[in-house]
Amino acid sequence: MADVAGVLAMLVERQATVAVAESLTGGLIGAAITAVSGSSKAFRGGVISYATDLKHELLGVPAELLEREGAVHPQVAAGMAAGVARVCGATYGLAVTGVAGPEPQDGKAVGTVYAAVAGPGGQIWARGLRLEGSRERIRVETVDEAVDLLSGVLKANIGEHSG
Repeated sequence: MADVAGVLAMLVERQATVAVAESLTGGLIGAAITAVSGSSKAFRGGVISYATDLKHELLGVPAELLEREGAVHPQVAAGMAAGVARVCGATYGLAVTGVAGPEPQDGKAVGTVYAAVAGPGGQIWARGLRLEGSRERIRVETVDEAVDLLSGVLKANIGEHSG
C-alpha cells in the first residue's frame, strides 16, 4: 500500500501542491488522497478524463498523439500530468492512463498502464507498468504505483524549493 500520508507530508513541508488526472482509476487516486486528514493543505483537485476526447479538450493532450497512439501511451500520461498541473494550478501533476480490462483497448493488452508526474520547470517522470489480475486489482495497483512514483520524485528532489 502506497504511503499517501507520507507524500502529502512531503508536499506540505515544501509548500507544494498536487493535482491528479485519472483515466482507468476513475477517481481512486483522488479518493485515496482525500481520505487523509489535512489533505486540503496540498491537494488541489483533479480531472477524471475517462473519455479519450477529454484528455485533449480538458488537459491539452495533443489530438494528433491521441489519434496516432490511442489513449494508452507514455506521452499521453505525460501530457495529462502537465495538463492537470496547469489546469488546477498545482506544483505537481500526477496522471494515469491504461487498460484495466476486461478487453484490450487500442491494441494495448489488459494491464498496460502508464503513470506520469509533471513537476516544476516542465520536468516529467514516467513509469510504464504491466499489471496482472482482475480489473479491480489493476485499478488498485495503479493507485499504489502512481503514488509511489510521486513519492520517489519528491524524495529525489528533496533539496528543491517549490512555491
